[in-house]
Amino acid sequence: MLRCSQNPLITVSDVRPSRPDFHVEGIFNCGACRFQNQIFLVCRVAESAGCTKDEVRIPYMKKCGNRLQMNIISLVKREHPELNFSDSRKVGKMHAGVWKTLYLTSFSHLRLARSTDGIHFKVDEKPMLLPEGEEESWGMEDPRITQIGDSYYINYTAVSPQGPATALIRTQDFQNFERLGVIFAPENKDVVIFPQKINGLYYALNRPVSFEFGMPAMWICESPDLIHWGRQRKFFAGAPTGWDSDRVGGGAVPLLTEKGWIEFYHAADAENRYCLGAMLLDRDCPGKILARTKEPLLEPEAEYEKNGFFGNTVFTCGCIQIENRIILYYGAADNKICRVDFTLDEIFRALKI
Repeated sequence: MLRCSQNPLITVSDVRPSRPDFHVEGIFNCGACRFQNQIFLVCRVAESAGCTKDEVRIPYMKKCGNRLQMNIISLVKREHPELNFSDSRKVGKMHAGVWKTLYLTSFSHLRLARSTDGIHFKVDEKPMLLPEGEEESWGMEDPRITQIGDSYYINYTAVSPQGPATALIRTQDFQNFERLGVIFAPENKDVVIFPQKINGLYYALNRPVSFEFGMPAMWICESPDLIHWGRQRKFFAGAPTGWDSDRVGGGAVPLLTEKGWIEFYHAADAENRYCLGAMLLDRDCPGKILARTKEPLLEPEAEYEKNGFFGNTVFTCGCIQIENRIILYYGAADNKICRVDFTLDEIFRALKI
């Protein structure tokens, strides 16, 4: 494993705000692909409306006629003792004995970054995609890119007061986009779509969340057309003990190797410390886990991974394979993009296969 010596590759200083009154809090959690001899990262850009230690300003989209319009809610903390402001990412409120998210403190859109060498990136000055429907009125988050033929399918978390859903967009040139709508209803995110049919069907990992009981777990499902998904079954709920025994979710789009599919995934512990690991899935039956890393492949150890908007976090949505080398792009501390390289042999050794 080799962290790029030039990490972090992209920081908030590289990003122009989408509005003059907004502040860029982070650029992170990017999908990755190769396009026309370049490496493209579709990045999540989170912006705030100017919070202080005493006041939280909430940006969100509200429907006005046939379109969405940006609105801002101001919350003075001392005036709202019933609210929980302890998590920098959200404002919580007690409901039926459970803390629920009332608002998000930032608003995310998708922005494109381009590179010819995979290290030095130029971030577009304007958003690539902004929310359009009510199902994403709280933002668009955590994109993943699956290339199938000449088309690039971008699935992302569409966030609204109804909860996080997963929506899908198709493009062939990263200029014109076809919105295919919500493919997984709330609450379901961390979706990764396999890049080819297996036994005549597409497969996807997803993570539905139960409201009343149970812990978030990864599920696997099938589709004939990438739109209609079914035959859901539980895939992985975490190990009994160890680094991935709490919350788990999909990471990068799976890679097909001679030994099977490699899936990079994340796990967070009770202290919200996010690490990354890998699992090997059967080539013809991807719901079967053949091996799993017993220790994290990557955990927050560098200063830029431990400190940021939400510290102690490494989180991936995309990787690129070049022969025997895997380039994994990841969000660090929810406000910057970094790179780590592995060889396939290193991953196989970590999987003990």
